[in-house]
Amino acid sequence: MVTFIWILLATVFISLISFVGALTLFLKEKILNKILMYLVSFSAGALLGGAFLHLIPEAVSEIGIEEKAVFKIFLYLIFGFCTFFILEEFIGWHHHHSASHPEISSFSYLILISDGLHNFIDGLAIAASFLADFSLGLITSLAIILHEIPQEIGDYGVLIYGGLKKLHALFLNFLSGIVAVLGGIIGYFLVKEIGGGILFLLPFTAGGFIYIAASDLIPQIKQEGKSVINFLTFLAGIVIMALI
Repeated sequence: MVTFIWILLATVFISLISFVGALTLFLKEKILNKILMYLVSFSAGALLGGAFLHLIPEAVSEIGIEEKAVFKIFLYLIFGFCTFFILEEFIGWHHHHSASHPEISSFSYLILISDGLHNFIDGLAIAASFLADFSLGLITSLAIILHEIPQEIGDYGVLIYGGLKKLHALFLNFLSGIVAVLGGIIGYFLVKEIGGGILFLLPFTAGGFIYIAASDLIPQIKQEGKSVINFLTFLAGIVIMALI
């Protein structure tokens, strides 16, 4: 029972990191508009860094390096990429035929879905690590916290850039963050039964990250024209993901 409480505390704390975007509430609108594209660039780098430097390597290490196993991982990755492509097409079609919130970009919803999946995996990872060893659980939680902070900042910027109001973006970002608690609870009770399912979710989520970065965010950055700062913030997102 003590382990379950620690899992809940860790996942709730990680969910609350989604409110890091509240810092922007104290910024003037002009200043926020100036830094939004930098946040989009940072988020694109962080998504690609998270996919290629965390999710895919983790899946490979879990399943092994045999050719058939690696083939499955990249098959799941492509499946995730295609799924998010279909989702965006569906969301775009829905907005075209609906008068509700037509100004909100489809990639805002994709960010929330992919972040929710990522947070669910984090919750599963925390549960599994605490069940294995208490100190391992603390280390895993700290590592997740460190990579969540920069990613949540970037994701929040993308939501604002995509047309969501500040408070609305904070609330929806929190909803995607609280999924970590669900992952922790499910992981505590079913970690042995769903062990293989995590291997599917890792590359699938990576495929979603790659799709959003490559198909939505990077084209938005390029539309703003050539900017060294945009490219440097993009690289910063990758570098930070490589360091944590």
